Amino acid sequence: MNIAFFLLPKQEVVSVTLDSTLRQTLERMEYHRYTAVPILGKDGVYTGTVTEGDLLWYMKNSNGKVTFENASKCLLKDVPLKVNNKPVSIDANMEDLINLAKVQNFVPVVDDMNRFIGIVRRSQIIEYCEKFVSKESVNIQ
Repeated sequence: MNIAFFLLPKQEVVSVTLDSTLRQTLERMEYHRYTAVPILGKDGVYTGTVTEGDLLWYMKNSNGKVTFENASKCLLKDVPLKVNNKPVSIDANMEDLINLAKVQNFVPVVDDMNRFIGIVRRSQIIEYCEKFVSKESVNIQ
């Protein structure tokens, strides 16, 4: 099956840029109630995914230099990312998508120039797999 069928397009995805501040990132994640969002660089290139944990560990390890009060002075590009959420190409197969979804809440999808074009949510992949499990159980009975 073509993964484009599952794609939530870029226009509908909450994302941040490397030039976003910590405060902007935190507020965007809080508002949308997400624990992770894609980071886009110049020209829409996918550069990684920032998680709540990345932000909290960065603040904790700053020895009090970074607080919620001055989070608008810190840029996201200075935050080390603990997890490398790998993207897939738009022409990847479902097996690639399933393998990444085991360890990622969503799978970023990029074009052949590594430009971000959207995400596939893990919940959609599970729903897709559920159909096969349901068919199997019907065939067994």
